[in-house]
Amino acid sequence: MHAPGPSGADQGVTRQAINTMGMSVALDIEARQAAAVKVAEEQALVRKAQAGDRLAFESLVRRFDREVLRLAMNLVHRPEDARDIYQESFLRVYKNLHRFRFECSFYTWLYRIVTNVALDHLRRRTSRREDQAPVPEDAEGGTRDFFDRQPEHRAGANPERNLLGQELGEQIASALNRLSPRERMVFEMKHYQGLKLRAIGDMLGTSEETVKNSLFRATRKLRASLEGMR
Repeated sequence: MHAPGPSGADQGVTRQAINTMGMSVALDIEARQAAAVKVAEEQALVRKAQAGDRLAFESLVRRFDREVLRLAMNLVHRPEDARDIYQESFLRVYKNLHRFRFECSFYTWLYRIVTNVALDHLRRRTSRREDQAPVPEDAEGGTRDFFDRQPEHRAGANPERNLLGQELGEQIASALNRLSPRERMVFEMKHYQGLKLRAIGDMLGTSEETVKNSLFRATRKLRASLEGMR
């Protein structure tokens, strides 16, 4: 006596699962192919720019200009400073493009330059006594400090809560400003941009362990500075 075979409904479910899996695989292959084409185009532009093709370099700038400006803004929180970092970063890229050896992606190399320029800028900023702490951005603009995003401190209809949020933002900005430039940058790259420690190390040209130590020191200093806040 033979066991009953799968019902028509079971066969339909199986076919649907196979079709779904096939579509997923096809989409993954298509995404990989698109990424490979993008990388090839990017490398071709870099090689042309290295050979002195100015239009190719301008194409590279247009391809990454928004990301560079957004990264600079996330790191220094001042539009005028972010624009300066943007310009200085692409100037360094132009001067040092011949040194790029395709050992990493062009964006990783560019990202490293931007973070180094921003780090230099933060060092200069902290050396100027007259410099003020960054003003926390309002809810409509850009990146907020991760503490500011906590629900219990969001500005709402309650004026007291609104005032508390402003005071909290100012105290956090002041505490961040007391970190060393490297500590602050590591902290912001980790908590603002969600980067892994290894990625931060790659961007800053240092080891993951060094990044971990910098993050630990930054967190400890911030906790000490904000200890009295509840």
